[in-house]
Amino acid sequence: MYLPPHDPHVDDPMRFKPLFRIHLMERKCATVECMYGHKGPHNGHIQIVKKDEFSTKCNQTDHHRMSGGRQEEFRTWLREEWGRTLEDIFHEHMQELILMKFIYTSQYDNCLTYRRIYLPPSSPDDLIQPGLFKGTYGSHGLEIVMLSFHGKKAKGTKITGDPNIPAGQQTVEIDLAHPLQLPDIENLGDFSELSRIVLEVQEQVRREEQEREQRQEEEEHSQQAASQPASPLGGEGAEGEETAAGAEGTAQDKAPASQPFVLPMGVISRNEDYPRTCRICFYGTGLIAGHGFTSPERTPGVFVLFDDDRFGFIWLELKSFSLYSRIKVSFQNAQAPSREAFDEMLKNIQSLAT
Repeated sequence: MYLPPHDPHVDDPMRFKPLFRIHLMERKCATVECMYGHKGPHNGHIQIVKKDEFSTKCNQTDHHRMSGGRQEEFRTWLREEWGRTLEDIFHEHMQELILMKFIYTSQYDNCLTYRRIYLPPSSPDDLIQPGLFKGTYGSHGLEIVMLSFHGKKAKGTKITGDPNIPAGQQTVEIDLAHPLQLPDIENLGDFSELSRIVLEVQEQVRREEQEREQRQEEEEHSQQAASQPASPLGGEGAEGEETAAGAEGTAQDKAPASQPFVLPMGVISRNEDYPRTCRICFYGTGLIAGHGFTSPERTPGVFVLFDDDRFGFIWLELKSFSLYSRIKVSFQNAQAPSREAFDEMLKNIQSLAT
């Protein structure tokens, strides 16, 4: 199992923890050992469920338990997973979230199911190389997000989740057709000024979507009413508008000059060691929800590209900032055989989460 570094150090390397091992014996026999817990390897079982999926089961779960009971297990888990003690965490809400995460993860230590994940395919037009990133999520700690590009959109999909947003959900979506111009240096720290800019773009995006839907309805009606094929003028107009928006984004993407960046006053960040210059910003939306993924909604925000390996997202409604840093582990045989196979995988992990 690859674990993120201790919160909030997103630039630190991933940590490695063995979960099981297989001894291949003579005559095609094998023994499976569970590595979970602190009492050494013990008897386990592996079952191939179907293509690209298998399950492991521990047959001696008493090896996972500690003499001090759940309290000792929680304190040990907190020290290993978070690099801190319970006394270090003063915020009551953060204590509650961490305890929820411990309860959620520890109840599955007996039986786990594994499904293959493909790394996102890349193209020369991508803003940066797609891949896996470590990101700060406030009191939830560090989580793993997969950044992938889909035409004029970029998506950040959670590979690890939390009690609010489970793994498989699309945590952020970036609209590459709508770059944002940050306030000038004098107003960079003014949250109300940044909020005004973002909400203006949100309204523009909403109008464009309405116009696009209206054009589609008109084209459908004209095709049904006319005996001859409908004139393609409407379609060409729509394509021209989208191309212009895309061209604007492309021109912005290639701008080499960096610009100053500082978080507006009142925006909370787990990591204050973020870059003070950025390449470009885009309008985006972030997914928020209550505990148990209740009342999910997409809210406006700002995607901030710092360099080839780091980006950020300002959650406007939460007044919170997430910093993401690339995972530089080499995973063998992880490339998707095709774009279609990757898109299908994204749909599957999202359907599992819901």
